[in-house]
Amino acid sequence: MSLPLVCPACGTGGGVSERFCPRCGSPFVLAPDAPERAAREDERSVRARKVHPPYAEGEPVRVATAQNQPEAELLQGLLLEAGVPSLVRRAGGFDVPDFLAAGPREILVPQGGEATARELLSAPAGRPVSRLRNVPLWVRGLALALALLVVAFVAAGVIAAILGA
Repeated sequence: MSLPLVCPACGTGGGVSERFCPRCGSPFVLAPDAPERAAREDERSVRARKVHPPYAEGEPVRVATAQNQPEAELLQGLLLEAGVPSLVRRAGGFDVPDFLAAGPREILVPQGGEATARELLSAPAGRPVSRLRNVPLWVRGLALALALLVVAFVAAGVIAAILGA
């Protein structure tokens, strides 16, 4: 049984095989009066309305890698807010069962949205941020002195253990 599809922007009806409205280019959603419409499908229609049609064209390409599932979902949300649809898949070669959130994930987007996704997810160009930039000089000197003191105590302990044995 096919559910009726409508354009949320202009109200034009669409066929089951169509994805975007021919008049305005918005993605079709289920008609609001469809009796089979569930809360999950409401969430899908909200997500579908955020997708820009040109970004949904082409084969999927990898644009980023996340360290785990929550990070991947965060990146997916950022992309969706910019109108770029995305797909998350578990990266190969990592031995963790599929039901765990651990392990790296690949973020894939259609070729039409690749440039926008890369621009959105890329780090700003320039020098890497130094964490020591705002640390006062006396703190750096004290840290160096303490590190040298620890190395000297360890060396003295090793020498004493060798000579005492």
